[in-house]
Order: sequence, then structure tokens, then C-alpha cells
Amino acid sequence: MSSPFSSPTRRRGASAWRALAGALLLSGTAAAAQAQAPRSGGEIAFGVTTDPICFNPHRSSQQNSYILIRNYIDSLVAKGQGGKFLPWLAREWSVSADGRTYRFKLKSGIVFHDGTPLDAEAVKFNLDFVRDTRNTNGSGELLRAVEEVQVLSPTEVQLKLSRPDSSLLESIASVRLGLISPKSLRSGDGLCGGGPALAGSGPFVFENYTRGQSATFVRNPRYDWAPGYAAHQGPAYLDKVTVRFLPEYAVRAGALKSGQVDVIEGVQPTDIGLFKDQPGFQFLVGPAGAQTAFTLNINYTIAPATDVRVRRALRDGADIDALVKSVYRGTYRRAWSNIGPDNHFYNKALEGRWRFDAKAANRTLDEAGWTGRDAEGFRTNKEGQRLAIEVGYPQPFVRDNREVLIQGLQAQLRKNVGLDLRLRFITAGEWAQQLQKGTWTIYPNTYLPADAAQELQGNIGDGGFIRAVADKGDKVLFGYINDALAATDPAQKKKLVDEAQRHAVDEAIIVPLFAANYQLAAKSTVRGLSFETQLDSPSNFHDVWLATAP
Repeated sequence: MSSPFSSPTRRRGASAWRALAGALLLSGTAAAAQAQAPRSGGEIAFGVTTDPICFNPHRSSQQNSYILIRNYIDSLVAKGQGGKFLPWLAREWSVSADGRTYRFKLKSGIVFHDGTPLDAEAVKFNLDFVRDTRNTNGSGELLRAVEEVQVLSPTEVQLKLSRPDSSLLESIASVRLGLISPKSLRSGDGLCGGGPALAGSGPFVFENYTRGQSATFVRNPRYDWAPGYAAHQGPAYLDKVTVRFLPEYAVRAGALKSGQVDVIEGVQPTDIGLFKDQPGFQFLVGPAGAQTAFTLNINYTIAPATDVRVRRALRDGADIDALVKSVYRGTYRRAWSNIGPDNHFYNKALEGRWRFDAKAANRTLDEAGWTGRDAEGFRTNKEGQRLAIEVGYPQPFVRDNREVLIQGLQAQLRKNVGLDLRLRFITAGEWAQQLQKGTWTIYPNTYLPADAAQELQGNIGDGGFIRAVADKGDKVLFGYINDALAATDPAQKKKLVDEAQRHAVDEAIIVPLFAANYQLAAKSTVRGLSFETQLDSPSNFHDVWLATAP
């Protein structure tokens, strides 16, 4: 009897993926690195920009939290260079011909940090827990097509889908669906606070956390199930990693220069010269394809943004290219879509599709009835109402001079077209309330790394930020996105994703600003640093080791 499943999508040969998980630009220490073999022992300190709001991957929506979470959380499947999926906790998997059944066979002998076996029952518990809306896990959106999770044996689990989902393997590879001990999940809502209670299966164990100061992770001596792209199997080389929260650029750079930390992320453009091509240091740049570009996401169901002419004037009334170059000094690329430019699904045809044109923007606003001016020079309509739109920026997500870029946009829009773009810093709680009610106006964001169609869904689809008011949303855009999620033919999916991007920028539902990527600076003795393809963010420290100084 023939199997109802297609050929197993086995991903073997980890040695083929020992290259860095991203395109790296580093200083001239490669020759010295070859002269020494990796060795175990030692500890490092890592200086990061932001203190995570939540350490629970199922709940966190903060990109900068994942660079820490990945040290103690593994996934069923890994994503390697070139977009290929590789074994991790699952040694192999298969997909039915109709795309509605996925089977995963687990590696044997895996245990969580608390000693609980990581078997098929634990996988089912995790996926069912995430899917249960009572647990308020944001990552549940990644499993909308999953109808049932079945345990077939202690090492085999099966997912039954209500419809084909072209994004499922990408979602399974995401840290947002990383596995947590069922014992931890049953313990309650304290997991956002991190610490030993948050038991994953990763190469490091979460030892402790002090808000605003530091988090520490110690080596998991039992670790023997690294992802297929890892440079080695077995436990991590380092004994300990201490993460220090250093929000000020100058403080982070100074801490690395003085030896207080060994690695930093979020390098200020003016500080790159301190480390790039400098003796004793290295500078590394990750790709810009997994997470979305930094974008103004406009709630077009609330006036005055209900008028496409106002949105287009906002898009065209400032010189975005000049602003990005001024703030980031050539270290970031100007964006033309919310999909990252290194992503296979990026629509390159959008480049140059619109441009800075103050005359056209002013003419458009005149046509829209915003012909008056108030005492401060801002446009008004016939009722005397000022042309104003608020940008609500959650304070915990502010990093990389993004607020400086928006302030430059403010100034240009005021001068060029008389539009009052009001930047207001809000709390994470206020943002959550706005999201729930659909009352947000402009949300400046990069979206979590995911399948491109899933990213569009989360950003601008009917299940995304606008979901509370989706009945007033753009049905054409929703159609492109939902069809792309269901498409099983790669060429058809690419066409639909391209159309969704084009429609979103043509209608000025989004205003892309710059393509974000991670930048690391480190001592030259820190070896094995890389970037995780699925996240575009720094990989965990499993392959990192300390060389002796040359």
C-alpha cells in the first residue's frame, strides 16, 4: 500500500551548514581564527540595547528579546542558509500530498532543563497550549490552520490542518513556537520574568535575571541536539554568558573598548570606526531579510488617514532617502517595502515606485480640502481642524535611533506640506489597549521574523494589527495575503506576495523607512559569532568560544 505522504523532507549533513547563518562582514581576524581550534571554558559578557519585556517566547513580540531567548529555547525545525529547513529537535518530517498533514519524528533522549522528557506528548502540550486562546499567547497566530495535534508514538507527532498553510514550516522553525517544559507552562503566568522556572531545552540554562541590570545563562551539560546548521554538536563551549542591559550607545561602546563586556549589539553609526578594522576588535553585519523593514503602519480606518490622498502626502512629503542617510550614515538601506530586501519574497520592482515630491503632495492635500493654515503653519480644513496624525511609539521598543528618524520626518512634513505628525511615546500597556480596540493611528515597527505571507498577515492582514477594525479594512489587500498563505505553488505565492506589497505602498497603507539589520562589535578573541537565518538576529552562543589573544 502506498503512503499518503510525499517523500520525507529529511535534512541531513550538518557539516554543510557550518558556515555562518548570515552574511558577515568582519575585520581581518580570520587568519588568526584558523590558527586555533575551538576550546571549552570561559565566560563572556554581552551588552544589549533593551531589557526584554517578556522572556517567554510564546508571548514575546519584541525582536530584541529573541537574541537572548534563543540561548535556552530550541525549535522542532531549523532554518539554514538559502531557506532550507534542517533537523533540530525533530530529526525528520514529512508532508502529505494535499499539504494538510505534517508528521515530525523527534530525536531520542532530549530532556528539558528541569529533567522533563522532550517527547511527542511535550510537543503536543506546547502546541495545544499556544493554540488555546485562554493562554493569551501571541504566537498562536502562527498555528491558525492547525486543527489537531496527535501523538503517534513517544517520538512521533502529527499535525492535522484545516487548510494548506505554506508558512507552517517557517512557523515551526520560529523561536515563537520554541518548546518549553510542560511543567513550566503549568506553573502559571510568571514565565515572562525569566529565571530557572523558564525551562527550555537549549544549550544554556536560564540562571537568573535582575530587571534593568543583567541576565545570566550557564552551560547545559546534557545538550546534544544542536540544529543542523550548528558548527558543532554537544554542549556549548562557554561556561557562562552574562547579558548586561546598556541602553545608551556611548555606554555600550565604552564598555567594549574598556573590556567590561566582550560583545555588543546596536552599534551607533558614529561608533563603527572604533571597532571595524581595528586591532583587537571585529565588526559583523547581519542580513536584512527575516524581519520586516522599519515601517510606518497606518491605521487607515481612522480619519484623516481614511483619505488615501492624506496617506500619499505623508508618504511623498518627506525625503526619506536623505533622512535615512543622515541618521544612519550609510549603515542601513532605505526601504521600499515592509518585506526585507534580502528576503526571496521582496518585491524589487517597488524600488523607485514613489519618490519625494513636495509639490505633488501639496497639490494632493489641496484637492483633499486641506487648504487653510493655522497660526503654526499647519494645514487645516474648512472646519478649522488641523491636519494631524499621531505616531504612538511604545517606549520598550525604541532603539537604533528610530525615534530620531521619525523626528526628522516630523520636521520635513511640517516644513514641506504642513502635516502635523505627532510622535508620542506610550507604554506597552497603552499599546496593547489600542491594539485591542483598533484605536491606534500609526504604529512604527519592524515585524517578527516569519514566512513573508505570515509577516504581511501580522502587519497589514485582516488578522494583524488592524484586526479589531478589519471589517473596515482593505479587502483587496486581505485577499492577496490570505491567498498567499494558502498557496502551495511557490511561484504563485511569490506573485501574490508581490501584489500585496505593491498594493500596500500604492495605497500608502504603509510607509517603509529603512531595512533593519543587526550589527555586532566584539573582541577579536570571541570566535564563532553568527546570525540565525530565521531571525536575522545574532545566533545563540552555542558555537561561540574564546581564543587566546594573538
